[in-house]
Amino acid sequence: MKHPSMRTVNIAVLLGLGTLFLTACSTVQKAPITQAETQCGLIGKYCDKLTPGGKGQMGLRYVRPDVNWSQYNKVIIAPVTYWGSEEAKIPQSDRQTLVNFFQQSLKEHLGKKFQVVDEPGPGVMTLTVALTDADSATPLLRSISMIVPQARLLSSVKYLATGTFPFVGGAQVEAKLEDSASGQVLAAIVDKRLGSGSITAGFQWRWGDVQNAMDFWSESAANRLSDWTSGKEKP
Repeated sequence: MKHPSMRTVNIAVLLGLGTLFLTACSTVQKAPITQAETQCGLIGKYCDKLTPGGKGQMGLRYVRPDVNWSQYNKVIIAPVTYWGSEEAKIPQSDRQTLVNFFQQSLKEHLGKKFQVVDEPGPGVMTLTVALTDADSATPLLRSISMIVPQARLLSSVKYLATGTFPFVGGAQVEAKLEDSASGQVLAAIVDKRLGSGSITAGFQWRWGDVQNAMDFWSESAANRLSDWTSGKEKP
């Protein structure tokens, strides 16, 4: 018969590996973030109104309580900007590539749910997004850690101990949603995502985790706003 403490350890390991498996199915994972880590350059005074998001929500969020969401069926997507303070971390050419990618991702995903327009008016929301931080992955070491069995095991151990994988990249975003006609802020978020343990991510270029985060945010924004405006879900 196994010693009880060993059995407890084995159960803990199995539960941890189960969590790891679920995380590895996704290309990005949610990273903890506090108000002290936010710049709030984009969302301004609404920074003080942010509260921690729950399961399946953004890291920090604010939603105006009295909004009639059903009135909105169109969206203006303002040009995505980079507001990071450490510009030397990202070469100018890569910064432009990333914001262009984010802009296209937002148009693609939101365009499936809403009419994307250029002019303000009734029923039109304006979405403004800023990339506030980005860290590149280490491509070769990332590939080894995800693909080589022995290295994969070590990566899994690090994840179970710290909640993150080695050599991954990540990004942080600020966004606000406004009524295009009145300028009233309807919602604001700050969120941070890191690369996950997905094996497919091992073959990416160094900004692949950042682009995966952008695709995640774009799809999440489209789905969440669609649910709110259709009445399927309350904010």
